[in-house]
Order: sequence, then structure tokens, then C-alpha cells
Amino acid sequence: MLRHIGAISELAGMRYWSTTHQRWQTLIVSAHASTDSQPGHRRPDFTPDEMTVGKVLYSEQVDNLSGTAIYRMHVDAASPDRLVFDVENVSTMRYFFVTLFHPGEMQSIYFLDRESESVWRYYSIARTGRNASRLSTGHEASSINRAVAFYRSLAGIPTDQEPPAAR
Repeated sequence: MLRHIGAISELAGMRYWSTTHQRWQTLIVSAHASTDSQPGHRRPDFTPDEMTVGKVLYSEQVDNLSGTAIYRMHVDAASPDRLVFDVENVSTMRYFFVTLFHPGEMQSIYFLDRESESVWRYYSIARTGRNASRLSTGHEASSINRAVAFYRSLAGIPTDQEPPAAR
């Protein structure tokens, strides 16, 4: 599971159901691990050995709406039966020229607990900051579909598998 979470480049091409366009679209256009919080500092995907408790890792992603953003991932727990990590943006995220999220305003935390040899329980929480643009609110169905795409990616399910979570 750690190898899969650290494989940032495999997020590229992730698809989700766009409630605005009523079709499957690419959510993450490109993605790669980064050496630090500066743009363009590409490196290979993170290995399980790098993903230790307390470790801070960076990645860069191009989203279909908000463009390029740098993210910080912090590993909170890492054992054979439990993984907890949180992710937040460290760069400003914009839609065209309008700021949607200032640094630290888009946060999520993920909990994965092993139920059996091949089954993991998954739980996540996402939040946006108080100063996030109003353009980023009121799109619950879209937010659900984006979250489900990430879950499906972790679970090894095609991210654009019918049916979408919300229409």
C-alpha cells in the first residue's frame, strides 16, 4: 500500500465524472514527486522506505481546473496494518487568474486500516480553508466524484468505472 501511495506519477490520467460537463474527464493531467516545495524539482516516485512516520514529502500535480499546484504529504502512521497520511496545498491554486485556494487551504487526511490480508478499510476527510474562494463552494457532487476517483485509484478500481458516484 505504501508503494501505491508513493507512486505519485500513477495519479496522472486519473478520471472523474464531471457534473458540469456530464461526461468522464481527466482530473489529474500530470503528476510527479518533487524534491521540495519549489515547482519543477521533479524526482522519481517515493519508495516505501522513504515514507516513514513524520516524513514530509512533496509532489506537483496539474489539475484539469486549477492548473499546477505543489502539495505536501505528511506520513502520520505507517505500519503493516495502518497508514495515515495528510495532504495540503503549499502553493496558491487558481482557476484562470482567480485564486481559489491560498497555501494550506485545501487539506485532506486519509486513514487506511488492514481488515485482512487483502482488505483495507478506507476513510478520508477533506476541508477547505475559511478564505477559499466562493467559486470553490457549492459543488458537492463534483467534490464527491473527485474523492471517489482518488479512492478508486487506491483500491485498484478504474477511476472512470460506471456508475459515477454522483450525477
